[in-house]
Amino acid sequence: MESDEAGGKGSATLSMAYAGARFGRSVLAGLSGRKRVECVYCMSDVTDLPYFAQKVVFGEGGITKVLPLGDLNEYETKRLEEAKVQLKGEIETGLKYAEGETLA
Repeated sequence: MESDEAGGKGSATLSMAYAGARFGRSVLAGLSGRKRVECVYCMSDVTDLPYFAQKVVFGEGGITKVLPLGDLNEYETKRLEEAKVQLKGEIETGLKYAEGETLA
């Protein structure tokens, strides 16, 4: 049920809940042997960045295949290069933070 504050146009909370549910469903389906393709942010070698968002195949071992980006036109290539500058800094910040944390 949507809140009245959204004016019937959905909300960020509902969008995140849907995305989380869809992601969880795909992971569980893959682990049970039913392959699923989803777009996720994970370790990657599709660009020169160590992490990137792209389509992957979930299977019995988790992510079983990282799919290529596909052909990009000139505009998309330019925008990707611009975005990678910001993403690189965000990844470095995240890695530095993670170094000081434990997963216990």
